[in-house]
Amino acid sequence: MRDELKKKADESYRVAEYRALQYYRALHRQVQEESFVPVLTEDFHSWSKEHIRRRSMFSFLLPKKSKPNSKDYHQYIQWLNYTGKLERYLNRSISYIYLRDLGRALDEPKTQERVQQAVSDLKKHLIEATSERDKEIFSMAGLYKWAENQGVEDTLIWLMDKLKDVSAHIPEGMDAEQAQRKLIKIVAGVVMHVLEEEIPQAERTRKLEEAIRLGYSYGLTYPFIDDVQDANILSPKEQAQFSELIRMSLLTQSVPKLEHYEWSDQNRKLMQYIHTELGEAFEFIKTKQKPDMREKFFEQSYVFFQSQEVDRLKELSNPSYTNEELFVPIILKSACSRLIVRSVINADEDEGFNNRTFYYGIYNQLADDFTDMFDDLAAGAVTPYTYYLKYHNQRADLINPFALYWTVIFNLIHHVYQNDPNVREVILDRAINGLKRAKERLGAEKYNEVMGIFATGNPAFNDMIQQLADKADDVDFFDKLLRDHMLSMMREERKEREAFSEMIKSLRAEINMFLPIQTSGANIGELVVEASNYSLEQEGKRLRPIITWVMATESYRLEKSAIIPLLKSLEYMHTASLIYDDLPSQDNASIRRGSLTLHHVYNTAVAEITALFLTQKAIEEQTFLNEFDAETVLKLVRYSAKSVKDMCQGQIMDLESKGKSLSVEQLNAMCFYKTGIAFEVSLLMPAILARAEEAELEALKKFARHAGIAFQIKDDLLDVEGSLESLGKPARQDETNDSSTFVSVLGKGEAKKEMWRHYCRAMEALQNIPRNTAFLKHLMNYILNRDN
Repeated sequence: MRDELKKKADESYRVAEYRALQYYRALHRQVQEESFVPVLTEDFHSWSKEHIRRRSMFSFLLPKKSKPNSKDYHQYIQWLNYTGKLERYLNRSISYIYLRDLGRALDEPKTQERVQQAVSDLKKHLIEATSERDKEIFSMAGLYKWAENQGVEDTLIWLMDKLKDVSAHIPEGMDAEQAQRKLIKIVAGVVMHVLEEEIPQAERTRKLEEAIRLGYSYGLTYPFIDDVQDANILSPKEQAQFSELIRMSLLTQSVPKLEHYEWSDQNRKLMQYIHTELGEAFEFIKTKQKPDMREKFFEQSYVFFQSQEVDRLKELSNPSYTNEELFVPIILKSACSRLIVRSVINADEDEGFNNRTFYYGIYNQLADDFTDMFDDLAAGAVTPYTYYLKYHNQRADLINPFALYWTVIFNLIHHVYQNDPNVREVILDRAINGLKRAKERLGAEKYNEVMGIFATGNPAFNDMIQQLADKADDVDFFDKLLRDHMLSMMREERKEREAFSEMIKSLRAEINMFLPIQTSGANIGELVVEASNYSLEQEGKRLRPIITWVMATESYRLEKSAIIPLLKSLEYMHTASLIYDDLPSQDNASIRRGSLTLHHVYNTAVAEITALFLTQKAIEEQTFLNEFDAETVLKLVRYSAKSVKDMCQGQIMDLESKGKSLSVEQLNAMCFYKTGIAFEVSLLMPAILARAEEAELEALKKFARHAGIAFQIKDDLLDVEGSLESLGKPARQDETNDSSTFVSVLGKGEAKKEMWRHYCRAMEALQNIPRNTAFLKHLMNYILNRDN
């Protein structure tokens, strides 16, 4: 049976390979005849009229704004809008996406209409975004709002959880940001196919939910098959085993058990995770496909996998590969990678799409391989460029891949897309943009050296290309800007997250040092101090004093020494509230912060007295804010007293809610008083000491309200999802106590959506805080992603 399946799959591969071989031979013939040269020369002659600027002798009199570096995303968009170039820039960018990702012909009226609508919508968004501080085109809040509008919030939350999980499992030796970006790109590509369909909203919602999950399921193959195999993480034996596992999955349409293979101790856990994720993805795709489309999917997937394997197993040290062996596999894999998307989503057969995608793929692949040439060379990977670099002086028969690249461009413009001027504009823009970016990346000297090696056999054509690369303007693309910006943001955010975590860890350690209460030396009262210190010494998050510390010192430039009494006051008050919360009369908890609760170590009476003592100790600490004027300190004390009253009200609401079903409005109110007030206090107390304006205090209150409720909902979710080890207290305490929580009232799914709504509102509130809000952004991300 296995041999029969392999024979059938190999036959499919041979059919596809033959088609690719015919395409390659046609391109080869055109390279030899240089038939592309006169036609592209004429194309570029017309093209240059729009892209080579000839300055008027009076142009120096006109006002101008210098072109910013495209790496500065926001400034670059503003400059394009200022100079009137934004619409044209977006038009070629959106058109390119319709060519590459959707396989469309640009001369179709419906496509032109869709491109113009997309350009209009994106231009409007970008202009609005650049006028609002810190607004991003792919911010989590913005993405969630889109999901709400489309009715796919549950699926987006699922995807975000999956992406977080994948990122956590990317091993060292792989680029985690690149892996995540590629996965997101695949999901977006699949979703675009659904967004292009004209269907009722209910049907669109259902298909979008499927598309997001299907996109993730298909996209997993990039980080967890291609990248894992290419990153030298697995031993040669393990690589062979993994390839065999994937091959058998595609042949039998069933994933083999992992126990059939042997893995090193170093890689066993990773492979168990990958096997589970890929297995679930594999089964999900199967369940969503019609029988005839399922066969097409597995056939295309096998061709894609086999062409990848043929390429992967090449060795740069082998001087004997033929041109066919170098180019045919990349024609296959570059075409199949996008053809598979259509079979994944059960799209109807479209011969025009299939043909355009088949011929278009190698264009992108050759451009990507040119960009990655020196990285591939360092890794010993065989691509047409790395092989030509190594052997062009020894092998006169080798085809110059750069010449083939121009031949592909000629073939696409004049044969595949029938000389469509829009296609010619987009593809020539893209080609020259690639050269300009290469020169910027490599430096002029290295670039000229590379061009000397890859120059075609026609000096006049080479000179023209290089002159255009030097002088041409308006050839950049939004997808490249977005990709660079996205990668830059991901890497910067990773660094900031790491810095945030280190800062939290460092501040927590420092706060722990000054929290213990000193004894007076007298025997009276020693027990209450001992009990207080027992509670204070347990490993808490210290989130509230940390927030105050950072806001005070970073945002308001207050001296650390001046606010230490305030930090102690906050943690004493918070610890007192936990002692009360754990009492038998309230939640009756036995474990807190990984240790026995205070009333279990001593008794209920000592716990009650200790909590009262800590409450008064917190107020006493506020009177030691000696470096601030008395009026300001009194204002802070009054605010502190009112906040304690509000938190007590929240706890009473919580106790009275046991066994009752609350409305969302009641839950929000209760959680604000229980948790939101604590966040508000942490933010407002340093602002009060710094005499911040009332408008700023109101913006901080709004942020704190939504951040606090989001924090409490996350607590509710962790109570049903966490463990004693991760939480430091028993899980499912709320269920045991018959407490009304977002989870018990709404269920996990709706509770997560409510948490995300508060996250979005908190992020919106940051827009009105007239200070650097990076810390508060990371705080919100911490709240959503924490495990305890």
